[in-house]
Amino acid sequence: MMQQIYPVTPHSYAYELNKDFHFSAAHYIPHDQAGKCQQMHGHTYFTNITVVGDELDETGFLVNFKQIKNLIHKRFDHGVINYDSSFSDGQAVDFPTTEVVARKIYEIIQDYLNGLQNKPKCIQVYLRETPTSYCIYRPRGENSI
Repeated sequence: MMQQIYPVTPHSYAYELNKDFHFSAAHYIPHDQAGKCQQMHGHTYFTNITVVGDELDETGFLVNFKQIKNLIHKRFDHGVINYDSSFSDGQAVDFPTTEVVARKIYEIIQDYLNGLQNKPKCIQVYLRETPTSYCIYRPRGENSI
């Protein structure tokens, strides 16, 4: 397995955990300016999630990374991202570009983390779509560091 070095986000939390995983999914961008991406095609997305916090849970973990992986893997793996409810709320549609998928992954994970007693935070989602393209999403506002 090749080890990847990811950009570091400065923070003042005591603990930082990173989780690598991948999922395979198809998508398309239904817009005239999307070029070849207008057609359905698939990727093996490589993902790194950075979670930080000051308190550990009752088991001595900041977060259970199996749960984090399952939130994304079970939802998107071997599916069509466009068909997921998070990309269409009935009124507005977010095209599943790499940038938007990274933000949606953050939202799904942070929603889960908000329910944990020790209140960890996701501060970075690194999403590689192809060997030569990736996106980093870092939240702003109340969830930023």
